[in-house]
Amino acid sequence: MSLPPLVEPAAELSVDEVRRYSRHLIIPDVGMDGQKRLKNARVLVVGAGGLGSPALMYLAAAGVGTLGLVDFDIVDDSNLQRQIIHGASDVGKPKVVSAAATISEINPYVNVQIHETALTNDNVFEIFADYDLIIDGTDNFATRYMVNDAAVLLNKPYVWGSIFRFEGQASVFWADQGPCYRCLYPEPPPPGMVPSCAEGGVLGVLCASIGSIQVNEAIKVITGIGEPLVGSLMVYDGLEMEYRKIKVRKDPNCALCGDNPTVTELIDYEDFCGTVSEEAADAIRESTITASELSDWVKEGRDIDIIDVREPAEWDIVRIPGARLIPKGDIISGAALKDLPTDKQAVFYCKAGIRSAEALAAAKAAGLSNAVHVQGGVVAWIKQVDPSLPIY
Repeated sequence: MSLPPLVEPAAELSVDEVRRYSRHLIIPDVGMDGQKRLKNARVLVVGAGGLGSPALMYLAAAGVGTLGLVDFDIVDDSNLQRQIIHGASDVGKPKVVSAAATISEINPYVNVQIHETALTNDNVFEIFADYDLIIDGTDNFATRYMVNDAAVLLNKPYVWGSIFRFEGQASVFWADQGPCYRCLYPEPPPPGMVPSCAEGGVLGVLCASIGSIQVNEAIKVITGIGEPLVGSLMVYDGLEMEYRKIKVRKDPNCALCGDNPTVTELIDYEDFCGTVSEEAADAIRESTITASELSDWVKEGRDIDIIDVREPAEWDIVRIPGARLIPKGDIISGAALKDLPTDKQAVFYCKAGIRSAEALAAAKAAGLSNAVHVQGGVVAWIKQVDPSLPIY
């Protein structure tokens, strides 16, 4: 459905701005009026990472007058494969600083507002309040639900995107005009069921595909042209080169925007989404060791069986010496339980400790009462024991 413009037009465009945006101005649906609305718009991008990078660059090029950036992370080597707003010389810098410099180079007429902080319940309302529209480029469920809930409670539209490996999704959530994120996903997936991009990977160019869709939708909402993805979910399959559009209806039973909402304020999103299942949380109590402790066990010649529960592609990149590979899925399904040791102490590890906690729970349920897992996984091993190994 078409919607009225979100933003009033600015008073005028300068001669230089007319030259810069001329290819927009000659599009009848945009024209001077639409470009003036873009100039007057205030857009906040949450996350200067995979999705935030192309979104920020194209928003800046399009002439959005004020761009806000929220991110607390620093640029890492592993970011450069997809986070194109950053370069090799930016490694070690705060992402918001790196991104702001690139934006200024793309378009000096953009006013950049930096929020170098983690978005939390304590600051989300204050930060969101100054913007007309939010673009969500986050990669974890806790922040996604917080962004949605804050946007609904403040009656602000936001453009959502999600990516994983070769697939992406995008939509516009605006409770005043249609469904919110909770209408589509009332509950987060069980902990450990959906791997993050850091665990499962993402094709770098997919970020551009979904990020550009997000910007396209933002421009449509700001200027009032076309039919934004309000009430629709765009699903993209990069391997099949296929787009599908799925209708999403406002849920009258939605906990947030339904007829009788039960969520009327921000909640504890880490608790709501969880990081590991209750079974895993129970399993790791008194059964967790550090990477340094594992190193000591190896030096002492302790009778242990080090088991890597990641995927084969991750195993090929880096591993703890002396380990063997049994993917978590095979342990959880029961297919590999027969391969677990009965005469040695099992020590499970993954990349960061989440998957190994789930594997530990399954192993303990199968009778391996003395099994443990490594807090922080192979990343902790690299940081604490052998910094010469690559972190991915």
